[in-house]
Formats: sequence, C-alpha cells, structure tokens
Amino acid sequence: MKFIGAHISASGGVENAPLNANAIGAKAFAFFTKNQRQWFASPYTDQNIDLFKSRCEELGYSPNHILPHASYLINLGHPEEEGLNKSRNAFNDEMKRCEQLGINRLNFHPGSHLNKIAIDACLDRIAESINIALEKSNGVAAVIENTAGQGSNLGHTFEQIAHIIDKVDDKSRVGVCLDTAHTLAAGYEIRTREGYDDTFNQFDEIVGFRYLKGIHINDSKKELASRVDRHDSLGKGVMTMDPFSFLMNDPRLDDLPLILETPDESLWAEEIQLLYSLQK
Repeated sequence: MKFIGAHISASGGVENAPLNANAIGAKAFAFFTKNQRQWFASPYTDQNIDLFKSRCEELGYSPNHILPHASYLINLGHPEEEGLNKSRNAFNDEMKRCEQLGINRLNFHPGSHLNKIAIDACLDRIAESINIALEKSNGVAAVIENTAGQGSNLGHTFEQIAHIIDKVDDKSRVGVCLDTAHTLAAGYEIRTREGYDDTFNQFDEIVGFRYLKGIHINDSKKELASRVDRHDSLGKGVMTMDPFSFLMNDPRLDDLPLILETPDESLWAEEIQLLYSLQK
C-alpha cells in the first residue's frame, strides 16, 4: 500500500501538522520540527506533544509514515569548528524533538564541504555527526536525503551516501530518502523504464534497499545532470508523468512515506489523487 502526503505547515504549533495533512487527504506527511531558518526554538510544551500524538492517533498517522525535515541551516560536514558545533547541536535538538513526538525518523541534507576540506573528509565528518546524534537520542533514525549536488553539497551520488552509512556505528538507525528531482539533477535518468530500473538497481547494489526510509516526489525544472535543485509541480517540469507511474507501481516502495515537496501547495490535494490514479 502506498502512503502519499506532502510537506505541510506546522505553523501555530507542531500539533497542527496532522490536521493540515488530513485536510489535503494525505496518508503521510512531512513538516519542520521548528522554524527551519532559525538555529534555536522554544522547547515543545507538554500540550504540544500530547496534542500531536493524540491527533496522529485519531487521524490514523503511523510514525512509519511521518518524515520530518531538519533545518536547512544544518551542515553536519561543516569544515569549521564553530559551524560544525552549531550544526551538531541543532541536529541533536531536532532528533530529540522527534523522540518527544514519538516519530522514528528525521530527514536531513547531509552537508557541504564549502571548498575548504576534501570530499572524503567531509563525508567522514557527516558520519561522525550522525554517530554523536544517535548516541544522544533513542529510537529515531537519521535519514540522509540525496542531493542534486549543487555547489559544494554532498550526497548526490549513491557512493557518497554509502560512504557515510559505512561509517555510522548503529546501522539500524540510519536511512536514506530519495528525492526524484534531486536524483535526476544529480545525473540518474529515471524517466524511462530502463533508466528507472537501472537507477534503483544501482541504489540497491551500492547502498541497499533496506536503508530506504522515504521518497520525496517532485518534478524538476532542470534537466538531467544539471546539478541544480529546482522543484516543479507534477507534470509541469522536465520529467513527464512516467517516473511517478513507475514509483506508484513499485512494490518496494510500499509502506514508506511518499512526500510531495512541489512548489504550489494549492495543488497538493489534486496531486495526491493524481498519484493514486496512476496505480494499476
């Protein structure tokens, strides 16, 4: 069974996230655990936590279908000590927030070398940051999102993701989220049947399907191997609807959170129904 949703707003309190997801007919959802443009945020109150949990239970949202997104400010491979410490503290805080809410995974962009350290050294630093966060939290998996490879961002190749995972001590608490727009922009052709199958076979061989914890479903404004991260609404970018049909009929993606991050939120309810209509 497929669980499709979107990255919805948690404005006014994290407890509003499940309500906003339900309003668009989502069976899964993502949200920011705090303001993604600020380093610090007030702790959750007991009321925030209790309402979030009760509303998820009431509306039928399992922790397996909720994929929070960490702040864009975080760079777990930061080459400078101050930036690295700020990033690690912020990531640790977000992992604890997920733990408080009873959520079992946190999605994040792995990090950037900023042209100041070697790629492998940055990947090692990201893994070290994950190990620190796992030691300080319980029950929450750190989910690495593949990137488009824009600028000095790492995580755009399956080999780089596998490098990070290899150096994580507790492999039961690390995973991967594949973003369709990022995958295409990074150079993986997923728009043809042959290309889709080859890409996911590579992922399985290099990383392993056992680590897949979610999918971000986005069309792309930019072409194959552009290394530019620009999402578009489904069917309005360069991807056609074919890869989304492949996804919806791939049993390996059952029971995962499939999350829209398309730019026009007024279309999310329609896009959710469109995706379900592609099932054969």
